[in-house]
Amino acid sequence: MSPEQDIDELQQKIANAREQISTRIVGQEAVLEQLLICILADGNALLESNPGLGKTTMVRTVAEVTDLQFSRIQNTPDLMPSDITGTEIIRETDSGREFVFEKGPVFANVVLADEINRATPKTQAALLEAMQEKQVTAAGETYELPRPFFILATQNPIDQSGTYALPEAQTDRFMLKLLVDYPDYDEERTIVDMYTAGAEQVPVERSLTRSEIQAIQQLVREMPIADDLRDRAVQLVRRTREADDIEFGASPRASMALVQTAKARAFLHGRSHVTGEDIEALAAPVLRHRIIVDFRAEREGRTADDLIAALLE
Repeated sequence: MSPEQDIDELQQKIANAREQISTRIVGQEAVLEQLLICILADGNALLESNPGLGKTTMVRTVAEVTDLQFSRIQNTPDLMPSDITGTEIIRETDSGREFVFEKGPVFANVVLADEINRATPKTQAALLEAMQEKQVTAAGETYELPRPFFILATQNPIDQSGTYALPEAQTDRFMLKLLVDYPDYDEERTIVDMYTAGAEQVPVERSLTRSEIQAIQQLVREMPIADDLRDRAVQLVRRTREADDIEFGASPRASMALVQTAKARAFLHGRSHVTGEDIEALAAPVLRHRIIVDFRAEREGRTADDLIAALLE
């Protein structure tokens, strides 16, 4: 089989995986596409919405369809860092007692950090090393996390009670921030019928293996991008640092994320090259959590997405 046939086959498997997820998740096509893009680009995603909009179901379904080991961390104010990373315990052996590292739930391929902003800042920080270095350090030892590895975190809007805003250092490590909105009337009616008819949850088929996902990630990294499109992505990120109505702009990590996710979107759409449309489509998810809106713009009711749209124009 030629390399071109291999690529065509992988792109078809991605399309099949997307179709399988859609059988269980009604609507939310844009969010689902961006979530898959984040996985193909080997990044972490932050999903924000009000409770009850299917964020957890979506992430769990993605893990099922892609044959990845799934783990869930339910964040609460009393959750400790060791509850996430693991801890040393004393175990009886034939030679006596010895300390053994008991791995925490972060040791999985897909880690759902549910309601991450309900954990205290100390516990939130426990995920930083895992997100960036894909490893965990405990009791002076470093443990590699399984590959591929993704943190897919959900959070409620920060104005809800009992939430702790994520620090900028941590939000910057999320490649994309996805906003999950309410379904329209027809979609909500379909959801009600699907989940109240007495039948079990809609089954899904595995469409992608771990090795295939890693092969796609490598293809995405190697995909060429025209110099003018790369420069356009870099210039867009740099303009966030110069705009009068943005108090703090995005870092070079945003430039890398924008180029990488644009490549992943091109692959997802069956192309072998990046277009300007890819960069425009990913600008808001890449930048919205990396910029801080000036108080004057905030007073006028303008959001980060509004400012990003203005920069694109």
